[in-house]
Amino acid sequence: VQAQAVIVATGARAIWLDVPNESRLAQSGGGVSACAVCDGALPFFRNKVLAVVGGGDSAMEEATYLTKFAQQVVIIHRRDSFRASKVMAERALNHPKIRVEWNSEVTAVLGGDEITGIIVRDTISGEERTLEVGGLFVAIGHTPNTAFLGGQIATTPKGYIQTQVSGRTETNVEGVFAAGDVIDEYYRQAITSAGSGCMAALEAERWLAHH
Repeated sequence: VQAQAVIVATGARAIWLDVPNESRLAQSGGGVSACAVCDGALPFFRNKVLAVVGGGDSAMEEATYLTKFAQQVVIIHRRDSFRASKVMAERALNHPKIRVEWNSEVTAVLGGDEITGIIVRDTISGEERTLEVGGLFVAIGHTPNTAFLGGQIATTPKGYIQTQVSGRTETNVEGVFAAGDVIDEYYRQAITSAGSGCMAALEAERWLAHH
């Protein structure tokens, strides 16, 4: 396919735990999600014990956000300390609705049509136990869909496409623009992606008018 201008809008995919039942319940809306800001306010999750997996700033932010709706939020982390910034970690650790399961990893999600719990394994002893939860939020990062570019367009160390000017959509390759989650590791919302898509279309149109 040949084109005079190209807009790359291939998005980013959530990194999942890849454990039994996770994918099925995420796809069916059964209580597994990779975005608390997107789904946490849904009636399904209200006044329940919710689990968040992760130890970075995103996990702290998601856990803190979920306290607005949850009865309790349990952070599951495979180490004995967070990699999140000190401010974000302390905010979560000091919240009365948040507790932490240290040195723990999720090995399976339980439930039929809806999540009923998770199986958690102690990373030191190997002992497994069941935690009853009404929702699971996986916050271990996203991967931008840029591998297909083969290094032809400048990207950040994390693989997101770099734009030439902050707040714009032009890449380092003339006539190539990028929009949506493929350039955005911060907001990752449908509405911000749609907005940058409009920006990319306008920039591509103006570029075409001058070439």
